[in-house]
Parts: sequence; C-alpha cells; structure tokens
Amino acid sequence: MADFFNEWWGIGIAIIVAISMAFCVALLWSQSKVKVKVGADGKPLPAETTGHVWDGNLMEQNNPLPKWWQWLFYLTVVFSIGYLVVYPGFGTRQGTFGWSQIGAYEKEMKDGEAQYGPIFNKYLSMDIKDVAKDPQAREIGQRLFLNTCAQCHGSDAQGGKGYPNLTDNDWLYGGDPQTIKTTITEGRHGQMPPMGAALGTDDDVRNVANYVLSLSNSAHDPIKAAIGKPKFAACAACHGTDGKGNQTIGAPNLTDKIWLYGGGIDTVMETINKGRNNQMPAHKNILSPGKIHLLAAYVWGLSNNAEAGKVSDAETQAIKQIASAVVPAVETSAK
Repeated sequence: MADFFNEWWGIGIAIIVAISMAFCVALLWSQSKVKVKVGADGKPLPAETTGHVWDGNLMEQNNPLPKWWQWLFYLTVVFSIGYLVVYPGFGTRQGTFGWSQIGAYEKEMKDGEAQYGPIFNKYLSMDIKDVAKDPQAREIGQRLFLNTCAQCHGSDAQGGKGYPNLTDNDWLYGGDPQTIKTTITEGRHGQMPPMGAALGTDDDVRNVANYVLSLSNSAHDPIKAAIGKPKFAACAACHGTDGKGNQTIGAPNLTDKIWLYGGGIDTVMETINKGRNNQMPAHKNILSPGKIHLLAAYVWGLSNNAEAGKVSDAETQAIKQIASAVVPAVETSAK
C-alpha cells in the first residue's frame, strides 16, 4: 500500500472501506428485524412478496434471513476487521504483523537459495568447459536459459532481429567461457551512432552500404561499392579497416554474412542513417553466481558442441562388435 504517490489516496480508500463495512452491518441488522407474521391461531401467515412476478407464478417472497446466515455474515465482518488489523489493506496502514509482498518474496528467495544453492554452487569450482560436458549441468543450464534468456534469444537460442544467435559461434564481445560469463553477469550496452550526416548525402550512404555488403560477398552493386570504399574510413575506427570488427567494444564483424538486424541494402542503410542502440541487462542481481556459472557453460556449449568427439557407450559397443567380426576375417584371409 506504500505505492500511493499521494497520501490522500490511502485515506480515501480507508474511508471507503470503513463506510462499506458499516453499511453492510447496518443493512444486515435492519433486515434481521423482519419477523415471520403469524395469524390469530399462532400459525405463520403466507409470506409477503416484493411484487416481482416471473412466468406468471414465480414470485419473490419477503422472508427474514436465516439466523445461521446472519451470524455467518457477522463473523465474516469480524474476520475482515481482524485481517485489516494484522495485514496491510486499510489505507497505508502496514498491519501489526509487518507483512509485505517484498518481504514475502525475499524470504521465499532466501529459502529457495538455502535449499537449491548447494546444487548450483557445487559447479562453481569447476572449469566452465568441464561444466558444459556434464549432462546434469547442461540440463540445469537449459532450464535456466529457458526461464531467463529465451524471451529474447528464443527457446532454440537462435535469436531474432536485434537479438544475437548464440549457436553460430559468432560473438560481438568474444565467445570464450569467461567473456560469456562476464556478459551474463554485467550485461552489455552496444551503441552505434547515426553516421548518415558524417558520410554526406543519401547517395554516399548507399555507396558505403554497398561496400559493407561487398565485404561479405553479399548481393551488392560493385560500382557503388567501389565509390563507397573511401568513405568507409569513417567506419573503420570501430569496425577496422578490414571490416572484421572489434570485440573489445562490441563492433560487429562485417565480413561473415551474419547480421544482427538483417543484411539487405535497405536495412544496412537504415543502420548507417539511424544508428543502433541495443542493451542486454545485467543478471548479477537476478541470478546467483552458481546459476550464472551454469548458464555460461550452457551458452558456451551451444556453439562449441561440448559433446563433440565424445563417443557414447552404445557407439563404443558397436565399434567393439565390428572389430570382433573384422579382425578374425582379416586374420583368416592373411593365412
């Protein structure tokens, strides 16, 4: 209830709550005075009706409320008052228990960390590449990824427009395990300023865009690319004279045909004219160090195939069977 930007909101709501409860009690008390009318012989008379009739003979009778229902309603009101005394709800009053949503959330998170923290933390002492080879660790990492990262990078980790593909081994800031862990922990903020004015006219922008496309042998106009090449010097400070980028500042490699926003001429021109501003939030306040370590191992394994070269038990058995059949045959032919 502390989210009110004006204290009068809390006062107003408290007044409305008090009036509503008082009205309910008064209404119930007034209706409890209705008595069943009896005749001279002491027997109940036919119930009065409210005058409402449906389908010709269906009438609403004006009978007194059952006593059990009245007392149940009174108990409900008493419970409501008690609830508002011990819990927040009456204006800005916090309640005698000191309960809050944030406090409950923090307690649940603390209890969860105490219960599950050791499972995550046992991998902290292991090298990330070794963690990536552990089947249980990969399963945990996948769940963490689906809960935390899939909203942007997709459940298959192949990203989308403006969100990097994590399976192609093409990295803006570097793909070694420690760099991936740093990216998850601290986040990244990649920004390219608008360069249209620096390059000159719209034709200059189009020429440079064609040159950029030529670096990866994408569809382009070779004449315009040749004209735009000298102007590319304005881009070389970040992307390098060879266009291969700079992972220190997150400048993309323009020679590999991998595009974060798309590789068509119109998209490249839009990027040059308007720039790009992309941000990945830091997760150090969202995930524990153990979870980040597991997640870094899972992400690294997506493009490095942690299981590559590892022969399964079934494959080992098949190889032995083939060898047992081939070796005697070879020995027989040799004889």
